[in-house]
Amino acid sequence: MAFELPALPYAYDSLAPFMSAETLEFHHDKHHQAYVTNGNNLLKDSGLEGLSLEEIVKQSHGKNAGLFNNAGQHYNHIHFWNWMKKDGGGNKLPGKLQAAVDSDLGGYDKFKADFVAAGTTQFGSGWAWLSVKDGKLEISKTPNGESPLIHGASPILGVDVWEHSYYIDYRNARPKYLEAFVDSLINWDYVAEMYEAATK
Repeated sequence: MAFELPALPYAYDSLAPFMSAETLEFHHDKHHQAYVTNGNNLLKDSGLEGLSLEEIVKQSHGKNAGLFNNAGQHYNHIHFWNWMKKDGGGNKLPGKLQAAVDSDLGGYDKFKADFVAAGTTQFGSGWAWLSVKDGKLEISKTPNGESPLIHGASPILGVDVWEHSYYIDYRNARPKYLEAFVDSLINWDYVAEMYEAATK
């Protein structure tokens, strides 16, 4: 299964001013494209060619670092573009997801504080996550291209805290970027779809 760069689900300038067209052009067209190109080269003769992307990520972890890094980042970014939308974010979550945030995470405000803190305290490059593990929501962070997939969980929301995802727009103010992501960018409908799939 060759990796392919998906088209963005919106125009490059759709997420401005919270994420600029310039950031999206570099991040999608250059960085994500590099993960696809390198991933495809490393997938050849790896023995994992026929597997789904999720399985390639899981099975390459700890065994084929180059393939894992590129496949992991490809997986993360396919969803990252869909985890954002114009006029997104805020505290209006679809019903079942809202109920789970209330029961598992102590409500929206606590979710936001803990999610932003996870992204802020991830040292160096990485991601902050909302995922489902053993039927419950949890917040976590991972280095580099790792995701909750390799920790027995199903990611339903992630935010990229590699510098290329925010430096053009926010310079070194990572917390400001994370707050803008939660307040103004999250596509809660896509998160709810992934939540439904993870809790079936």
